[in-house]
Amino acid sequence: MANPAPVTLVVGDEEFLADRAVASVVTAVRAADPETEVHDLVGGRVEPGELTTLTSPSLFGDRSIVVIRAAQDLPKDVITEIVKYAAHPADDTVLVLTHPGGVKGKALVDGVKKAGAEVITVAKPTKAGERLDFIRAEARRAGRTISPPAAQALLDAVGSDLRELAAACDQLAFDTPGKSIDEAAVARYYRGRAEVSGFTIADLAIEGKLGEALEQLRWALATGVAPVLLVSALATGLRSLAKVGDAPRNLRGGQLASHVGMPPWKIDRVKRQLGGWGPEGISAAVQAVASADEQVKGAGADPAYALERAVHVIVASRTGR
Repeated sequence: MANPAPVTLVVGDEEFLADRAVASVVTAVRAADPETEVHDLVGGRVEPGELTTLTSPSLFGDRSIVVIRAAQDLPKDVITEIVKYAAHPADDTVLVLTHPGGVKGKALVDGVKKAGAEVITVAKPTKAGERLDFIRAEARRAGRTISPPAAQALLDAVGSDLRELAAACDQLAFDTPGKSIDEAAVARYYRGRAEVSGFTIADLAIEGKLGEALEQLRWALATGVAPVLLVSALATGLRSLAKVGDAPRNLRGGQLASHVGMPPWKIDRVKRQLGGWGPEGISAAVQAVASADEQVKGAGADPAYALERAVHVIVASRTGR
């Protein structure tokens, strides 16, 4: 993306695609100015006047990016502030907003659209054919092609989570020789173990069971589970904590399930896990997993060490530890 708009609105309830859209804007801005500072905020925690403070001209002419996720949760007076800002954005700031769509926060969506914001719509694949299209597109993104049987085998093995599918495509493209990824390559790496072992490790770490988490991690690596999938499972577990923790307390049952995008049984598990966590701990754990993600994707020489360190930090970040 060249020359990002001063204000960009990302609309859609697929978190992975929304995150990718935000990342593309940040990458484009930093390509022109690597020193650009990024302020990453969550809608429900943005205070009145905070945007004005962050977008005020710098004495040194530094550029900045302000990302506000879950903008549907912004207070009304902050929405008014943002809509007013969008009509006359600062020259040295790029503002990016994410909104899942729907009625909540619609005044923000309508207001920034009318002010001329660039709109990026991310649609969640709901049918098997659309998920197969996504897999093929991910393979092309990595400079490869994938055969139809291989794409179906990958979908069957990994499941429908786009973040997991994207990580699997990256791993296959990295580890598989030749231009095309075939069914045999998928079978070598994905035999139904990765999702179970990865999320088992994530649950153990989040629950503070360091010894068991490390034991399962070492077993998974020894049996050939791709490190990138294990990192993805850790990240997914922490995102679930943050989603349920940030959800309005008056939501129950189906409303809560719809709001956070999880089945009720998973919400019950996450609620039990949340008892040992606070916002600062979750933030520290997320940063550790982000660092591990960079390490296993080539920035480091020892993926196993990076994963073990992430597990140690996750356990240590729990409240009271």
